[in-house]
Amino acid sequence: MIDRERSDAEAGAVSFGMRLVGSASFMSLFREGMGLVEETAAYLDGEGRGESRELGRTESIAYATESMRLTTRLMQIASWLLVQRAVNEGEMSYDQAREEKQKVRLSPIGSTLPGDVLSRLPERLRDLVDRTSRLQERVQLLDRQLASPAEADEQAPHPLHGQMERLRQAFGG
Repeated sequence: MIDRERSDAEAGAVSFGMRLVGSASFMSLFREGMGLVEETAAYLDGEGRGESRELGRTESIAYATESMRLTTRLMQIASWLLVQRAVNEGEMSYDQAREEKQKVRLSPIGSTLPGDVLSRLPERLRDLVDRTSRLQERVQLLDRQLASPAEADEQAPHPLHGQMERLRQAFGG
């Protein structure tokens, strides 16, 4: 009977990722992501444009490369966040969201620049790259949790599993 109750509970279980996407924490992540998109666009179209003109040839090419990576990463994050928000607001079903997800790749887009070249780029650009990379890691983690809750559960057993098994054995369950 315990096994049946457990399987019934597991069938109705909602993953941590699903709960998080529907929470105030998600809206905070959403605002952070969209704010970063706006901040980056303003920087690249304004102050960053002037800073890039002052760079040497090598650094200027590196700036262009990093700004393209930064923009691509942010567009991937923004697309993912917008799809999740649409699901939260009932504008899209989970199935539709999964279909849309196939179009949005959250692939890591890290810098391939040597550290000495990267360190010569404007500080603000480096800060935006760093903050966006950290945001992307958080979004990728959440995306993995949403994609396969059963697989995530297998990888991370319930912390009380061992103790529950010992209690069953002790009480002959």
